[in-house]
Parts: sequence; C-alpha cells; structure tokens
Amino acid sequence: MRGRTWLGAALVLGAQLRALWLAAAVEVHTAKEVVAVNGTNQRLKCTFSSSNPVSQQLSVSWNFQPEDLSSHELVFYYQKEPYKPPSGRFKDRVTWDGNIERNDVSIIIWNLQPSDNGTFTCQVTNWPDVYGTIGEVRLRVVQKVSFSEIHFLVVAIGSASVLMIIVVTAVIICRQRRRRARDKRLEGADTEGKEKESLKMREEKEPIPLED
Repeated sequence: MRGRTWLGAALVLGAQLRALWLAAAVEVHTAKEVVAVNGTNQRLKCTFSSSNPVSQQLSVSWNFQPEDLSSHELVFYYQKEPYKPPSGRFKDRVTWDGNIERNDVSIIIWNLQPSDNGTFTCQVTNWPDVYGTIGEVRLRVVQKVSFSEIHFLVVAIGSASVLMIIVVTAVIICRQRRRRARDKRLEGADTEGKEKESLKMREEKEPIPLED
C-alpha cells in the first residue's frame, strides 16, 4: 500500500511540476513558411510571450540551418543590444527590426540569395523563464521573373482576352441574325395567312351568277 501511495504522489507531483514549467515557459511565435524573391529583403517576424516581465537578462538567438542540413549557423544575437554576426553568410546582411517592449524580436535579411533557403530558428530566454518553445520559419527564395517572361505573360493574357471578346461578339451576332431571320419567316407566314384569309372572304362575298 505504501508503494502505491508513494507512486501516486510522485505522479501527481510530476504533473504539477510539468504544469508549472509550461506556465513559466516562454512561448515563441513565427510564421511556418515565408517565400521571397531572390535579391530582395525579407523581414522574419518573431514574437514571444512570457509569464514574467521582460528582464535585463532577456536574450534572443537567431540561427540558420540550410536545406542540406549541413550545419547550424548563428544569424543574430540580442542581449540588451543587438549583435551582428562577425562572419558567415549573413555578415552585413542582417539587421535588428524588433521592439522588446512589444515582445517583438524580428530581424531583416538583406539581399536574399538561393543559398539562404533553409530553416531559421528564433529562441528567446527571459529569466527566470529559460525554457520554452523555439520558433521555426522555413524560407524559400525564388528566382526573379525576367522582363521577357512578364512580357510573354502579358501578351498571352491579352491575346486570350481579345480572342474571348471576338468569340463572344461572334456568338451574339449569330444569335441576332438567327432571331431576325426567324422573325422574318414568322412575319412572312403571317402575311401569307392574312392574304389567303382575305382572298377567301372576297370569294365568299362575290355573288354567284344565275343560269339562264
């Protein structure tokens, strides 16, 4: 009986500690996926919520892992002030765009390259909330649309629109012509019927000559 009692107490205590940890943990929120055009700048938004007020020991870590999962790379670090990476692919290409008072720890990546395809992670610690979720956002860098492709697309859409207008106009004209032809046939049939009826009435009115 004592063993069962201790086991039950341990389970209850574990559940309470887990609930307390979840309540005190930092929750980080990011978009799941972001698509940007090659050569442009992109803001990676990251916000957080904490059970404690923002402290002077709050720290933010942005990291990057390419699509080939080769290695993790530090992108940006913040503690009391922003720290840019001294080396690596993001050197001189990342700036702080957050607002700690609004629980915003976002950054901007400048001059995106195809090699920037991968997963960015945003981690926030706010003592004593040192545990919590890690935000992940997958970045997809797509190629620019060339002028020739845009021109071709505009011409294709314009041609399709003109062709559709011509077809609709032709259908409307054909329907009008058929309607006019039908109206003429009905009008002719009506006129012929009236002439026959008038002739019949005249014949009935004419006197029949008497035989000598």
